This record gives sequence, structure tokens and C-alpha cells, in this order.
Amino acid sequence: MNTSIASPDAAKLPVDQYMTAVGQAARVATTVMAAASTAAKNNALLALARQIRQHAGELKARNEADVIAAEKNGLSAPMVDRLRLTDKVIATMAESCEQVAALPDPIGEITNVRRRPTGISVGQMRVPIGVFGMIYESRPNVTIEAASLAIKSGNACVLRGGSEAIHSNLALWKLVQAALIEAGLPANAVQLVQTTDRAAVGQLITMPQYVDVIIPRGGKGLIERISAEARVPVIKHLDGNCHTYVDSEVDLDLAVKVTDNAKTQKYSPCNATESLLVHAKQAAAFLPRIGKVFADKGVEMRADARAKAILADVPGANVVDATEQDWFEEYLAPVIAVKVVDSLDEAIAHINRYGSHHTDSILSTNHPNAMRFIREVDSASVMINASTRFADGFEYGLGAEIGISTDKFHARGPVGLEGLTSMKFVVLGQGEIRT
Repeated sequence: MNTSIASPDAAKLPVDQYMTAVGQAARVATTVMAAASTAAKNNALLALARQIRQHAGELKARNEADVIAAEKNGLSAPMVDRLRLTDKVIATMAESCEQVAALPDPIGEITNVRRRPTGISVGQMRVPIGVFGMIYESRPNVTIEAASLAIKSGNACVLRGGSEAIHSNLALWKLVQAALIEAGLPANAVQLVQTTDRAAVGQLITMPQYVDVIIPRGGKGLIERISAEARVPVIKHLDGNCHTYVDSEVDLDLAVKVTDNAKTQKYSPCNATESLLVHAKQAAAFLPRIGKVFADKGVEMRADARAKAILADVPGANVVDATEQDWFEEYLAPVIAVKVVDSLDEAIAHINRYGSHHTDSILSTNHPNAMRFIREVDSASVMINASTRFADGFEYGLGAEIGISTDKFHARGPVGLEGLTSMKFVVLGQGEIRT
């Protein structure tokens, strides 16, 4: 096997020819990756972790060029925040590769084997999807998350990051290729679209002969475009209008701590809480306390009439009237919508109507209420007494995530290794024939 075959060169080909060449190279690589040993895949991941740590300085330098250009071009603060490769982000990328390497290899697992009256045994085997295309914005760490999961799950992938992160992504991708080659795996198992021409996206999502699934990760506009124009299946990651609900029976100290973290630990992720619902029985006790926290951190509160009346007395609080649109918003900023509700039923109904089915949490000491919440809230992740910021593949023990799916089919929630596989039926026989 020649693992050092060069990837298609975007500089030498028109976009349509370049993307066709990328697709063909990915499809060829799938055969090798599907048959790759667990040891080879793990060796590639450990080599990648080592490469990331060794080249941290270079990665930061390339990233700084992207950050400077993004700020000059007026990219929003949350997007610039997502773009930065800090020491912590770089360390987390390396650690995530090691965590994925330590996970059990799902490929080839045979489950649900049942003996049939005819004598045959029927089961299901977990296999790679094949080739997935990943389209994402800002976060260059997604390059590593996607690459590591593709390697461990025996897939090939074609990655298309945003133009704002092109230098960072290219630097990271070169490390991925070096790690694959070191492990004796095909470098083209992970390819980065090297052109910033937007026509490349249109090509990638309309190549069913080469690409088996598309995973978009970014703003709502990007997701909607991909979903409308794609000719291959799409695992959607829509916006994250996440809710924290403070129940009628609650530990107030816990509620303040968790709500603060869910909103302010970091504003830009899709799992940050954007809407706060508070039961009327706790509003007078809870809202002044969390209002003070938000006031001190410069968080704007867009409140309904009852919440506003309580929050108005908080020194320094920035409280404005909420509009109907505020209940739908993913702010990705120091802004939160606040509403007082009269019952658990009202809270659940509000979340199911206005939420994005991403992540929602109840803070409660009432076990039946908590269990009703996690049964009836129609979201990919539901939580009891925990920050919505935990809705993350790394935090869930998946090693990394390819995205957080708000779909209901195939994959839902953080998409890790198993989300990049499918099941096929296997039949074990000893010469049985059908009569």
C-alpha cells in the first residue's frame, strides 16, 4: 500500500474537477480504513496527539494569522472566540485523540445473534458508514475531532472548514496526514478541502457516488442551505436554544451555581443556556440572586413582565422587555431570555414549542417532576441538576464529537464513534437452504 499518495491539489484544478478527485481518493481510502486493525488506528491517533503537542507553537502562529484577519474583516466576537487555538484548546485536542484511542473499537462487533428454527443464526455487525463530508465554521479544533473519529470508526472523511480558519485547518490537517502515514494508513483517509471557493461546498453535498453522509456544523443559515441542497443524507446540527428550568422545589444554592455556569462559563457554544424558566413559587427567591450574578457579569436579561418586575430591583441589572422572538433565539452572547412559569406543564410546553431540541435541564429536588421533565421534553439531551454545558461528546465520554445532532433518525445528541457507523445483518449457517 502506498500511503504517501498526494492529495488532490486545488491550485491545479477547476473546483468541480478538484472535488471529484477528492471524492475518488476518499472512496479508495475507505476500503483500507474499513479493514484497518484497531492497533493501526490507535497508533495513528496517538501519533496525532504527539504531533499536536510538538507543533503547538506553529499551530498558534498559523491560528493567529486567522484571528487577525477575522477581526479585521469584522467577524463577530463569538465567532472569533470559537476560532482561537488557545493552549487549553490545543491540549484538549491532543487529549481527545488519546481518549478516542482508548475507546473500544466498535467496528466488527456482532450483536443480537438469534438462532432461527431453520438452523441459521441472524445477527447484526457494526460497520463504517464509508465517506462522510464535514462542513463547519470557525472552530479549527473540529478538524481534529472529525479526523480522530473518522480514523477510529474506520471511515474516510472530507473536511471543509470555513475560510476564516483556513490557515489553522491546513496546519492541523498536515499533522493528521503525517500521523496516518506513520501508522501505515492512507493519507487520503482524511482530506481537507484546500480551496475557500464556496462552489466546493455545492460539489461536496451533491456527490452521492463518493460521499455517504454530510454533517454540517455551524450557523442556522449554513445548516438550512445544506439540508435544502444536499443530494446525500444529512445529519443536522441546528441551533442550540437550550433551556434551564428552575422547578417549584429546588436547592437554591445549586440552582444559582448551575444556572450561572450554564450561561456564563462560555457564551459561544451551542450548549450554553439561552432561556431561563423559573417556577412562580421560586421566582421571588431565585431571580434576585441570579440577577445579581448576571448583572455583575454584564449579561443582558430579556424578561417577561413578571420576571422584569422582580429583576428591576437588582442593582446594575440590564433588564429589557422580552419579545416573542426572544423565546426562539440562540444568542451566543451575554444575553438570556427569562420567563416566570406557573407549572411544570407550562415549562415543558414552552421548551417543546420554542426550543431547538438540543439540550434542556431541570433543577429540582422533586424526583417525579424531574423524571417527567426528562421523559416529556423532546430534546437530544435532557438533564437533571446539571449544566447544559455538559452536552458535549468529550464530556459524555465519547472521546470527541462530530457534532450534536438534533435529528431523530440514525444519530441524536453528540455524535461519536457509533454515530459514524451503521449496522448490517449477518447470517451464520451450515449449509441450510430455504424450503
